[in-house]
Amino acid sequence: MQNLIDIDPWLKPYANHIAGRRAYVAHKQKQLLGVSSLEDFALGHLYFGLHRTATGWVLHEWAPNASALFLTGDMTGWQDDETFAFRLLENGVWELELPASALHHGDLYKLHVYWPDGEGLRIPAYARYVVQDETSKDFTAVVWAPEKPFVWHDKNFTPPGGPPLIYEAHIGMSGEEPRVALYQEFTRSVLPRIQKAGYNTVQLMAIAEHPYYGSFGYHVSNFFAPSSRFGTPDDFKKLVDTAHCLGLRVIVDLVHSHAVKNEAEGLSRFDGSSSQYFHAGKRGTHDAWDSRVFDYGKPEVMHFLLSNCRYWLDEYHVDGFRFDGVTSMLYTHHGLEKSFSGYKDYFADDIDQDALTYLTLANHLIHAIKPSALTIAEDMSGYPGLASPDDIGFDYRLSMGVPDLWIKTLKEQTDENWDLSHLFHELVAKRPEERVISYAESHDQALVGDKTLIFRLIDKDIYDHMQLDDDNLVVERAVALHKIIRLLTASLHGGGYLNFMGNEFGHPEWIDFPREGNDWSYLYARRQWSLADAKNLKYQWLGAFDTAMLNVIRTLTSPAGYVSIHEKNHTLSFERDGFLFVFNLSPTQSYDRLAVPAPAGSYKIILDTDSVRFGGQDRVDATMHYSSAKSKQGDELTLYLPARTALVLQRID
Repeated sequence: MQNLIDIDPWLKPYANHIAGRRAYVAHKQKQLLGVSSLEDFALGHLYFGLHRTATGWVLHEWAPNASALFLTGDMTGWQDDETFAFRLLENGVWELELPASALHHGDLYKLHVYWPDGEGLRIPAYARYVVQDETSKDFTAVVWAPEKPFVWHDKNFTPPGGPPLIYEAHIGMSGEEPRVALYQEFTRSVLPRIQKAGYNTVQLMAIAEHPYYGSFGYHVSNFFAPSSRFGTPDDFKKLVDTAHCLGLRVIVDLVHSHAVKNEAEGLSRFDGSSSQYFHAGKRGTHDAWDSRVFDYGKPEVMHFLLSNCRYWLDEYHVDGFRFDGVTSMLYTHHGLEKSFSGYKDYFADDIDQDALTYLTLANHLIHAIKPSALTIAEDMSGYPGLASPDDIGFDYRLSMGVPDLWIKTLKEQTDENWDLSHLFHELVAKRPEERVISYAESHDQALVGDKTLIFRLIDKDIYDHMQLDDDNLVVERAVALHKIIRLLTASLHGGGYLNFMGNEFGHPEWIDFPREGNDWSYLYARRQWSLADAKNLKYQWLGAFDTAMLNVIRTLTSPAGYVSIHEKNHTLSFERDGFLFVFNLSPTQSYDRLAVPAPAGSYKIILDTDSVRFGGQDRVDATMHYSSAKSKQGDELTLYLPARTALVLQRID
């Protein structure tokens, strides 16, 4: 086990804080588990919720403030029936046992919960399938017990090696038609695209059920139910199974940072109390997100969330999680309006020790259940030890500052004034103990109110000048910079790389889910794959380049060396794992004999952003071989490098 302070000596003044943090986690774990293992503790989904037994059915629910519970639905005519009344066991747990004939596959049901000063219809906390009525828009739990259980075919699946190359996707907006796309359609049409493009990991957003489609799945109501707006639980299993058969890893967004406020659909005031799953009072509400905040100090909440982690691994064979809103979980101020300018910000009194304990136990659990699983933290604070296997345990942290860096650069600086030293520093910046997932843009940069990189670069000209035979200087600049920005980001990745669905080929416009403000239109909540497939359009160039780029970066593991930055010339170069990356960011100046430092040897060009295949002008002879020569500065290669061009050369001896 590596000592965090040995890795980062700047943490030495905070040694007592770090030791205290670890002691707190160990104490809470012992207090929580007793003599049981973490893996056994996280089996709540096998007890709570509705289950078929050898003789019938059993349903358990935790509702400590409830005075009475009834199962109601198709089986009771939506009336209270004493035959379907729960009995109270211990610690607020209720139980209902029924004969086999009482329920049938497809029955709709809810719980009628009574409490001392009120009552309400609720969806069971561990409901596995929840549907929305098209007319009333109400959500209702469904008895999911098909006669023929799903048959998996992924027994021999081995997760791909090398860095994760992540294709971030949203099922509903993955179709070309202006409607909600389905799991089956994604399985049939999109998964093969992802594999062919060269990605090895699919990251799926909005899988857990959520009442508002436009929330991007970040206001979860039913944590154990894959969203029915995309299809059935078996449809989702088929998606994962097919992905595995294609050699693709599947991870899902896990939103344990907060929960939707909705009471009829979600956990808020489930048993009539405001603090069953959540903090009491003001702390139980996230005002900025209009949602509820979990009380991670409660054993029952830990049990619920840890079981949720295990459930997706066991039931749906997912290969890991991107944990949403980790910054919000770590700090009682939720990271709002905090700059995190120094180490003292990580060790103040506003750290949520219980949330930190939960994240540590969740990572330990996930890796114990599936050692090959990936966990990724969405954290913008850079919390020490967060992505260390010997500490909190995330495998990766999202490098969230990089997209903001590119937006700021494009908005505030002319091409001639890009600060290459600053760009390089920020692109490689990370804590010494962590690996990060690098990306130029994700779904966040595509939402209405912002712009994707291609839209920011081309703007309105994207509508009229994307035909192959249309020479347009705005589009020419945009295509060149789009490739360079992505290659620079990807080639300097700190552990892995991510792209949002469609951005690889420069999908036009933004994302705007149907809402009242756009007359509930799906026009911008879809992906126009036909643009990338059209032989007469320029989108194909970017898609082809993305595939070629991934083929290079999939083997990069060592840090960049032989770094050379010339601000005046607008050139930058570095070496990684036998590849030499050379960039000319000048909008006008080409170099006939550009000398760049490189390990001694011979090289060949394997990727050229100026290739006509990628929309370039083919100014570089890609068949040439280059040999290093000695100079006063060391071994160097001498190259021809046109303006706004990047080359990747591979050492061949």
